[in-house]
Amino acid sequence: MVLTEQKRKYMEKLSDENGIISALAFDQRGALKRLMAQHQEAEPTVAQMEELKVLVAEELTPYASSMLLDPEYGLPATKALDKNAGLLLAYEKTGYDTSSTKRLPDCLDVWSVKRIKEQGADAVKFLLYYDVDSSEELNQQKQAYIERVGSECVAEDIPFFLEILAYDEKIADASSAEYAKVKPHKVIGAMKVFSDPRFNIDVLKVEVPINVKYVEGFGDGEVVHTKEQAAAFFKEQDEATNLPYIYLSAGVSAKLFQETLVFAHESGANFNGVLCGRATWAGSVKDYIEQGEEAARKWLRTTGFENIDELNKVLQKTATSWKERA
Repeated sequence: MVLTEQKRKYMEKLSDENGIISALAFDQRGALKRLMAQHQEAEPTVAQMEELKVLVAEELTPYASSMLLDPEYGLPATKALDKNAGLLLAYEKTGYDTSSTKRLPDCLDVWSVKRIKEQGADAVKFLLYYDVDSSEELNQQKQAYIERVGSECVAEDIPFFLEILAYDEKIADASSAEYAKVKPHKVIGAMKVFSDPRFNIDVLKVEVPINVKYVEGFGDGEVVHTKEQAAAFFKEQDEATNLPYIYLSAGVSAKLFQETLVFAHESGANFNGVLCGRATWAGSVKDYIEQGEEAARKWLRTTGFENIDELNKVLQKTATSWKERA
């Protein structure tokens, strides 16, 4: 990967002084509505979603190297970031069409990379659902789409973060033991595809290659992989790309995510940081809905701070600088 001078400046803004990306992800839209709806009768409002994102930005970005937001509900929060925190903006529509297994990508209608850059973003993030074993026709369609986004980012000279969520068209439940068995192949295979220079991707945002709940010694249920097998998958994942890559938290608890990062590091994964979402801030939703702004702030200043502070300490011991791959 060869970064232009401008992209390098953006990357430095997004990472800490050691070149590690400790980013806070709060670009959830549909998922946030569902979380809020668990604690109130009425449909969550735009104002509620915007305010919670602002609260999280104000309280937690002093401790994060950057924050990922969405242009639909996150623009007020972009003005609330700590002065040292970088900004990533999401370019994709939330969710996917559940009437088929294709999960085709789609950009937000009134946005472009140019417009995202004009909002002060230091990087563009795009999420892609990808099954390496789908038909060649479908996967070529998805690859062409990512080529377009990559070309836009080259034109605007801004880093392109591709978030890959692997799946299996034939397995509906991604949390099942059945999917856990094929997950390493799905995640690592997709990383190999999108490491090709033709996509102009600067950073891959990826899942860990195993479902840690099915790994010996981590979960308390069925064991799909031994620790040795899981470690080998982390090593294989690291060797699958020459690009900087960061891990997403995928909705697991803060503690389990931290334990997973330590295991990844011990297994030989030279990852370059995280984009950590619900594991950091999810607990604030209940307090915000039931008790209001001050209760949410109190949660963020205590538990939320502890989550991000502990994560940062783990990252300092486990993550490596993206500059080693750039």
